[in-house]
Amino acid sequence: MPENDALTDHLSRYRQLTLSVTGRKSGRASSRPVWFVFEDGKVYLLPVEGSDTQWYKNARQNPVIHIDARGAQGDFQAVPITDAKQVSSVVDKFREKYGTGDVKKYYSKFDVAVLAERQ
Repeated sequence: MPENDALTDHLSRYRQLTLSVTGRKSGRASSRPVWFVFEDGKVYLLPVEGSDTQWYKNARQNPVIHIDARGAQGDFQAVPITDAKQVSSVVDKFREKYGTGDVKKYYSKFDVAVLAERQ
């Protein structure tokens, strides 16, 4: 199975991925587990503290991000979503996948989202 097919398979089956971004001050790679929504071949990310989230700030400055879904990996371009209606649509997708209660519990600000586009 080609790498992209493995990544698509893993993104369609799992609830969490490892996101790596380049630090805007350190210049070093920084990784963290994040929730995501994979729909119609697109990966949506929702920063837990909205535009105040450190990985989001890093991705704004260095938009090439790396996604690892249990060993299947790829580089993506982080495209910020700032339009309120589009952000709301992403939030709804997260509520559908993870449940309204958990999204409310873990996410504190809903002013931005990210579309991760394959490189």
